[in-house]
Amino acid sequence: MFQQRTQQSWISGFVALTEVVFHSVVRSVRSKHNNAFAALGLNIMQAVLFVAAFYVMFALLGLRGSAIRGDFLLYVMSGIFLFMVHTKTVSAVAGAEGPSSPMMQHAPMNTMVAILSAAIGALYIQVLSLFIILFVYHVAFTPLHIEDPAGAFGMVLLAWITGASVGLVFLVLKPWAPGFVSILTMIYQRANMIASGKMFLANTLPSFMLAMFDWNPLFHCIDQSRGFVFINYNPHFSSWQYAAWVALVLIVIGLMGEFYTRRNVSLSWSARR
Repeated sequence: MFQQRTQQSWISGFVALTEVVFHSVVRSVRSKHNNAFAALGLNIMQAVLFVAAFYVMFALLGLRGSAIRGDFLLYVMSGIFLFMVHTKTVSAVAGAEGPSSPMMQHAPMNTMVAILSAAIGALYIQVLSLFIILFVYHVAFTPLHIEDPAGAFGMVLLAWITGASVGLVFLVLKPWAPGFVSILTMIYQRANMIASGKMFLANTLPSFMLAMFDWNPLFHCIDQSRGFVFINYNPHFSSWQYAAWVALVLIVIGLMGEFYTRRNVSLSWSARR
């Protein structure tokens, strides 16, 4: 009430926002577990279990011959890593604190900071896990060769951005229909176990099956990433531009919906629901 307000330049405002986002990211990462190393270890273990399960499944079903000529484990990991980055980001952003959260009563905090911290925190954990697993595999088992590392990592970032955009739409819808959105988020994450295309290549699919998967931006990210990872694969039926445009459209829709929801949300909604 008696605080004197000072006019900030856009540079000082950006620095202040960055500082708030940094502390919110730390809080978001540590909220998963009391020990940050334990949270990282659990995520690494989950990724390793995913890779092992798909490796065993491919071996038992005799599908290793349908993969790209090259390192088979790298083929599996190129799908698993992008799948985990995408789905974990969807879950984190969709579960971010909304306008009626008690944290929003603190002056520097707002919904945009909460969304950014959830998305960046998910990216931090997943990318750190990715590099640790690849480093251990490279040192302990066999040397890795990625044809275009920058392009492959770009597809990881694109999978993260598309996950953040989908999670933002779910977050905006949550105050209006929390139960339905929770079910829809779970269905989307479970559907991506198959619809992400991490178990097969777009070039090998017949046209009637390709139409069942090419709506999914994650499918395009994974297929394009394998084109950057392996010299022997050239993706013809996927496009990273499609995933980028879908992410841009969903982000615009999500930001418009977030602005409208923030102006109309009420603290009593949680009591009524």
